[in-house]
Amino acid sequence: MIKLNRKAQSTLEYAVLIAIVAAACAAMTTYVQRAVRANMKTLERQINVEPD
Repeated sequence: MIKLNRKAQSTLEYAVLIAIVAAACAAMTTYVQRAVRANMKTLERQINVEPD
C-alpha cells in the first residue's frame, strides 16, 4: 500500500511539473512572437532602403 502511494505521488509530481513547463511555454510564446516580428520589421526596413 505504501509503495502504491509513493508511485501515485511520483506520477502526480511529474504531471504538475509537465503542467508548469507547458504553462511557461505558452506564456513565452507572446514574447517570442514579438521578438520575431521586431526582427522581421528590421529586416524589411533594411531591404527596402532606397539608395541615395
